[in-house]
Amino acid sequence: MGRFFPNVRQPGLHNLDFSLFKNFLPIEKMNLQFRAEAFNFTNSPTWAAPGTNVAAPSTFGIVTSASGNRSVQLALKLIY
Repeated sequence: MGRFFPNVRQPGLHNLDFSLFKNFLPIEKMNLQFRAEAFNFTNSPTWAAPGTNVAAPSTFGIVTSASGNRSVQLALKLIY
């Protein structure tokens, strides 16, 4: 493999999503579903690629940003 592949020299990505569902039967012909979903459950950052410009020695090889916040959503679904 050549040495000029831009995506090979980046930190890895760690992501864990989690879902929880619970069904309730309030009356005979009705179904109520509660959902809780968490995306990026462990709140792991997604690191940007390190600086590759040799002419800028202050940022060369340094990761200067990250993204990827935890997101949680709750839902209630009525099926009749």
